Amino acid sequence: MLSSANVAIPVNASSPVQNLLVYHAADFRVGEGAHLGDPISVMDDIVPGDSYALEDGARRKRLALRTPPEGGLTIAEDSEVGRPGAALHIDCAVLLMSPDGGTTEALVLVEVDADSAIVAIFLLPLGRLRQRAGYQVVSLDRSGARQKFAHMACVSFTRGTHITLATGEQVKIEDLKIGDRVLTRDDGPQMVRWIGQHTVRAEGALAPIVITAGTLNNTNDLVISPDHRLFVYQRSDEIGAGRPELLVKARHLVNGDTVHVQDGGFVDYFQLLFDRHHIIYAEGIAAESMLVDPRTRPALPADLLEKLAAILPQHADRGLQGLDVQKALLDRPDAIDLLRRASMQ
Repeated sequence: MLSSANVAIPVNASSPVQNLLVYHAADFRVGEGAHLGDPISVMDDIVPGDSYALEDGARRKRLALRTPPEGGLTIAEDSEVGRPGAALHIDCAVLLMSPDGGTTEALVLVEVDADSAIVAIFLLPLGRLRQRAGYQVVSLDRSGARQKFAHMACVSFTRGTHITLATGEQVKIEDLKIGDRVLTRDDGPQMVRWIGQHTVRAEGALAPIVITAGTLNNTNDLVISPDHRLFVYQRSDEIGAGRPELLVKARHLVNGDTVHVQDGGFVDYFQLLFDRHHIIYAEGIAAESMLVDPRTRPALPADLLEKLAAILPQHADRGLQGLDVQKALLDRPDAIDLLRRASMQ
């Protein structure tokens, strides 16, 4: 068994680290067009019609982000790229068209110093980018870029997911209504304040994770967004975390078998908002509801933000009871079996 020394230092669970797989700007350069040879840059320097391609050997790297209490985005201490503590801004969304006519989107992220000068630029693809393929810039969007990033940051359930109501009834998420009372782990029945929904290509950073029936004692498959955190209570500390209550990201459980990425086609994502950040039950598995913070706030309609202005700040103030478990502790072939047994013993 792994010792508790291998687990990350506990952090405020209401402000989890978000890991993104990005390219350095220099990895994506103009192959045809007005700015031949130039790397992808900020919106004002990108020319629609220019065709970009990945450099040979380009590799995505992990950009880890935190949301500090004062707002904004900063680069986390263990990020593979960027300077820890530096501010990061979402500059724009770029719609790209491949030679076969397919389209994909990417976000341009900008790291700045204390004087707001650009230090580094990163490209976050929302779908697949193929080596040696040319991608023509179709359009640029600055106003909607934050909303697209927010959709990535929101923890989401997929169409068909059964949510447990306060009565014990199992209701598909698309059939829930505002005002329905849902069972929460720590605060009993709680009223649904808002239900969000958006449809995206199930590719790259937006491809959902499938936890097949029985894997974590769930009757049906649970299909959720990659960074969705599941709550696991260990009656015995089988995983070696040093604490019984764990929060585990779905992506960290992927083993290519009982937990896998559902890549391809489209996916309907749904978000459930309550007065506070809660643990609810989806297909019998304890999972978190939507957390409102500076990353996810743009996903909410403006009129809702105004209506719920008094309660939304409470989301960031209250941490869920559980240790955020990093992937290193789960990087073992029997991790899922250990978690399942630990929750049953």
